[in-house]
Amino acid sequence: MVDMTALSRVHGSAAAQGRMRRRRRAEVRLKVYGIAAILLAGLALVTLLWSVIGNAQGALTESYLTLAPDIAAEGVTADSDAEALRAVNFDGVTKDTLKAAFPDVTDRRERRELYAIVSSGAAFELRDAVLEDPSRIGEGAPFRFLASDDTDLYLQGFFGRLEDRAHSGQARFTSSDDGETVDVFLTANDLADTLLIVKERLRGSARTLRRQAALQDAGVRAFEREAEGATGEAREEALTEVRRRSDQRDRLIAQAEELEDRASRPSVAEEIGRSDPSILLRIGDTGWVKLTEVEPTGGRGVVLGPFETESVVDPSDWSYFVLDRPEAARSISDRQIVWIETLRSEGAVERQFNTRFFTSGNSRQPELAGIWGAVVGSFWTMLVTFVVAFPIGVLAAIYLEEFAPKNRFTDFIEVNINNLAAVPSIVFGLLGLAVFLTFFGVPRSAPLAGGLVLALMTLPTIIIASRASIRAVPPSIRDAALGLGASKLQTSFHHVLPLAMPGILTGTIIGMAQALGETAPLIMIGMVAFITEIPGGILDSASVLPVQVFSWSDFPERAFEARTAAAICVLLIFLIIMNAFAVFLRKRFERRW
Repeated sequence: MVDMTALSRVHGSAAAQGRMRRRRRAEVRLKVYGIAAILLAGLALVTLLWSVIGNAQGALTESYLTLAPDIAAEGVTADSDAEALRAVNFDGVTKDTLKAAFPDVTDRRERRELYAIVSSGAAFELRDAVLEDPSRIGEGAPFRFLASDDTDLYLQGFFGRLEDRAHSGQARFTSSDDGETVDVFLTANDLADTLLIVKERLRGSARTLRRQAALQDAGVRAFEREAEGATGEAREEALTEVRRRSDQRDRLIAQAEELEDRASRPSVAEEIGRSDPSILLRIGDTGWVKLTEVEPTGGRGVVLGPFETESVVDPSDWSYFVLDRPEAARSISDRQIVWIETLRSEGAVERQFNTRFFTSGNSRQPELAGIWGAVVGSFWTMLVTFVVAFPIGVLAAIYLEEFAPKNRFTDFIEVNINNLAAVPSIVFGLLGLAVFLTFFGVPRSAPLAGGLVLALMTLPTIIIASRASIRAVPPSIRDAALGLGASKLQTSFHHVLPLAMPGILTGTIIGMAQALGETAPLIMIGMVAFITEIPGGILDSASVLPVQVFSWSDFPERAFEARTAAAICVLLIFLIIMNAFAVFLRKRFERRW
């Protein structure tokens, strides 16, 4: 008989209550750790998606510059045949159109900058438009030229935006003899704030010089200590280094003091370098001046757009813009910004949804690049993967689970299947390179080769998932079928396989989703090649979405950053759809025994 009094003394003692409190505190800590882990993982996921989606927005729009090309100048008419139209130098027509829009641009270097505001593919689009509608010839009909990637980035605000600063004074512009520079005189201190920005840059440069001088001074002290303990040639070398570093320190300090002195005088004019914000003055509709020297009531600048000088301009007839991003920190020049802003003021700049990104193949030009070729290549690759991996994986699972005897050989096979599921994917790429490409001669960079490699990689996942689904079918199903006279083969394929199919499909889709995101094995078999054409079958050269993302991320153009992020979003959408479909199949056909 249990002694309740003794039991009460044991469990009601202070020690027992202390153990209970510690246990409860441990449970609370475990819950807190679990919640914190979930919140941390969720925060990391949200941060990743926010970064990718935020960067992808730049790829969803594209810019166009509307101009009127003179195609008739090439000696063709609307009645010319297609062969004559194809012979037209549409690249020259595009350049002539830009030169006609800005006739004051005569320098060869400046013209190259002018041509660069339009995409290199705009001439081919103009050719296609003329071949489709020859009536464009001779009418001077406006045509929308695709803007270059740098122009598009500027219009998106990637390089900052021109800030229209308030001003109140009248302006007078006096041109030099050669007409390339101009002196600006204002009746008010409208440029004082901008001068302060330049002065602050001088202070920053002075602080940098003083930090460098401090490093040299530390070196001086170190070599002085070394010289004290050295003799002979070693002492002379240390003293030489002391003198060299002392001279360098003094020179840096002198430069810093000079900059600080200039920064302390707010009314003294300062030069504007490429590392300073750009200051642009607009006079009328076409006149532009870029200041190279600024003071509170004026400055000196370079003429970027023609205008009449030697006249007083009212405050309403001139504007004052500041672009905080220095010219040295962007791939678009101030001259190009002036031309773009001139076209924008004329209503010739247009932005629209970038359907090209979803309908075009790959390109070296960011504004022409699309993902459709990679999407089609992924489709053909996944088709080959499914056709090869699904039947082999399911049949192997049925054999191992229903027919194979339990012996050392089958145990060896099962162990190797489990090991293959953990093998790095690049090993399968090496296998495909050695077997499919080298031995069997499968076309390099073709969906057939990629699909076979991914099928090998996916097979262990399908076999393991299929065996688990077959094993989950109750033995009573098999016993009932065999009792009614069905053979072992009929029992497996007519009863067990249909009941296990939802789980098999779920495992297959998850394996296919994993294969869709693989990059390393496909790079090994050459699917990283630059392919511009849309593949039409499993033997055509192609790329896939993950490899496309990998390739674009390595391109130097900044516009490819947005397209890389957008391609990642498309890939994530496909993966989410495939996993959601697997969940739907599991919920829809799940059987409870």
